[in-house]
Amino acid sequence: MLRIGLVGYGYWGPNVARNFGGIEGAKLVAICDASPTALARAKRQCPGVRLTRNAEELLTGNDIDAVAVITPVASHYTLARTALLNGKHVFVEKPFTCNVEHGEELVELAHEHNLTIMVDHTFLFTGAVRKIRELIEEGALGNLYYYDSSRVNLGLFQHDVNVIWDLAPHDLSIMDYVIHARPEAVVATGEAHLNGHADVAYITVYFPGNTIAHINVNWLSPVKVRTTLIGGEKKMLVWNDLENDEKIKVYDKGVQVTNREGLYELLVSYRSGDMWAPRIEQTEALKAEAEYFVDCVEKHESPFNDGAAGLRVVKMLSAAQQSLKERGRAVAV
Repeated sequence: MLRIGLVGYGYWGPNVARNFGGIEGAKLVAICDASPTALARAKRQCPGVRLTRNAEELLTGNDIDAVAVITPVASHYTLARTALLNGKHVFVEKPFTCNVEHGEELVELAHEHNLTIMVDHTFLFTGAVRKIRELIEEGALGNLYYYDSSRVNLGLFQHDVNVIWDLAPHDLSIMDYVIHARPEAVVATGEAHLNGHADVAYITVYFPGNTIAHINVNWLSPVKVRTTLIGGEKKMLVWNDLENDEKIKVYDKGVQVTNREGLYELLVSYRSGDMWAPRIEQTEALKAEAEYFVDCVEKHESPFNDGAAGLRVVKMLSAAQQSLKERGRAVAV
């Protein structure tokens, strides 16, 4: 039985607590939060779980095997580091850390102490993303041309990070999971309008060859949009995460170009075939992720969303942050 302590019972913490507290092979032992209001809510929602405002009790306690860190990103490094030094496995909310150096140190510590780090990239456990990875791996789309995502809504404004660090980790982690090539450079532009943090941003990621990714993240949109287009040489797909049914639609559409001798212009032909919506597995992503974390710890296996994966995302975020600061200069990853 994996005994788990949770630090942070704000927006996402109750969801993590509910899932770890309801799966076989795990027991939620304690919850920590600095807010008395949050602890009062935890008392109602998690009866029988020990409550505290002192994180050290969880990070060093002998009755806890793993710690879930569900706090603002600036605190991830300190909390996770203390947990690892005290022999605890770590489940940490995205983004992994607020800089590359901290992420590298945590990955090294986990390796030295033979402990598991899992970064909470929940979308990787959705049926939609798993189906996208399956389609790409089996070659259904052919060589990838582009990944184009819009992740926009009105709010929620964060006070400690900008919109890139808040929303882009979702798409960057998905890209890291479904695109096997590693990015070469990142370009980002954006502006701050309200609280000093960029609230609108556009990120371009360059991969080897001719694969390109573009992400639009925005806290100032009048509508909520969660749409991703992925184009390949054979087929293209559209993923609308707000759809209840047919979240993914695959289009047998494409363009072929031939160059015939004696002609000055390329001959372009367009292919427009059927559209089909593959069956998507209906599971609660966070529940599947919690079960996977427990399973990886028990079997001493490294999860695919481990600290190294979280670090790759942080490297892209850091490159985007630097490019944003320099108004769109390409920054190597």
